[in-house]
Amino acid sequence: MVSTTKIKSVDFYRKIPRDLTEASLSGAGLSIVAALAMVFLFGMELSNYLAVNTNTSVIVDKSSDGDFLNIDFNISFPSLSCEFASVDVSDVLGTHRLNITKTINKIPIDMHLRATGEEFHSTSGLHLINHGDEDHEENTTYAAIPLTEATFEKFSHHFQILVVNFYAPWCYWSSRLKPSWDKAADITRERYDPQTDGRILLGSVDCTIEATLCKSNHIQGYPSIRIFHKGSDHKEDHGKHEHESYYGDRDTESLIKMVEGLLKPIKKEDDKLALDGKSDHVVSSIKKAPVSGGCRVEGYLSAKKVPGELVISAHSGAHSFDASHMNMSHFVTHFSFGAMVSDRLLTDMKRLLPYLGQSHDRLDGKWFINQRKFDANVTIEHYLQVVKTEVISKRSGQEHPLIEEYEYTAHSNVAHSYDLPVAKFHFELSPMQVLISENPKSFSHFITNVCAIIGGVFTVAGILDSIFESTVKLVKKVELGKHI
Repeated sequence: MVSTTKIKSVDFYRKIPRDLTEASLSGAGLSIVAALAMVFLFGMELSNYLAVNTNTSVIVDKSSDGDFLNIDFNISFPSLSCEFASVDVSDVLGTHRLNITKTINKIPIDMHLRATGEEFHSTSGLHLINHGDEDHEENTTYAAIPLTEATFEKFSHHFQILVVNFYAPWCYWSSRLKPSWDKAADITRERYDPQTDGRILLGSVDCTIEATLCKSNHIQGYPSIRIFHKGSDHKEDHGKHEHESYYGDRDTESLIKMVEGLLKPIKKEDDKLALDGKSDHVVSSIKKAPVSGGCRVEGYLSAKKVPGELVISAHSGAHSFDASHMNMSHFVTHFSFGAMVSDRLLTDMKRLLPYLGQSHDRLDGKWFINQRKFDANVTIEHYLQVVKTEVISKRSGQEHPLIEEYEYTAHSNVAHSYDLPVAKFHFELSPMQVLISENPKSFSHFITNVCAIIGGVFTVAGILDSIFESTVKLVKKVELGKHI
């Protein structure tokens, strides 16, 4: 067996008997300073160890999220009615998706962007509406009564139901509706004499003449058939009559069925509501009309990862629009590409904030206004350059993707268009992506630095103490020599 003496011979830290050591006030002070320095440097090293060490590079896009890109948006249009607001997307490969509704919500708003009603559900199949009576000659003995702003109020308070065709003489669809509308008005007059019955009347409003009346009823497409009800049970908060819109077929037979369905719940004798409701035909063709002229369009859609455009505009397969009265000014609450980074994820990973979320909201919280008030067909366009940013972690020697998001730059412009004005968002994805790699320091490197800090400070403090003691002794010797 190896003797204890031989084992002790390899001791690096030989002990000096305590009786041979001497404590000094200067040594105590230096020891305190050295200890504080050790604690401070240890804290600095620990902070450096815990900090994220990142490496940023630009590489060819190696997207792992498929060939499609989500576009998430929330945009408010104070002068575009939800009745006709349409969201379309197209790309350079020839894809055209019109009037997307499945993932889009449309909320009526006022000029101050405040919601004025429940979500508006778009009416499908307007291009399949049956007009009929195209060749009908205008030989009816009674056409629909032309209404003015003054007579409109009079008739709306006199009749239980006032059905009004808001039209424009130049409108193709208004021209197609006129024969059927006049004939339906004639038949309605014969069956329900306004003088003796008093329950219903069909009228017409020329919006080129009665512009104020049409604007107050938020008419943006021609023709628009509105149904006004008399009575306090149908009044809005602001005292205006609640009204509905008819979206059914426009031939004479269908219009008469609408009239019959509206009159079904109203008794002639006492003009009170009966227990029976409207017919299924009427219910399916009539919806509540917008009580304000604005719309907030929000939702998301998927687009191919190729250059394309998102377009929001007024669209209908059976209405015409006056471009001179359309204003596509809008406020962008939110517009982003890709999957949204949740607040919880960002909270848990605050170390990533300096590298993410710097330019994925370039349009958020901004107004884009048509300043050319006297110009028609003014389109507001946004040109967006999109770049993917990905953060990966190389912990445990393996790469782990943490976050993938898309950032973009935006340039906006107001321009004239030969078609109806729209809000257009052009987007183009870069073939390159920004790759941010987390490279954590190894624990062995941290321990090595801590040992170096402790040993270094201890050694330097010892050297300083020796120098100080030697200097003090030398000074004493010099003073002693002078006295001798």
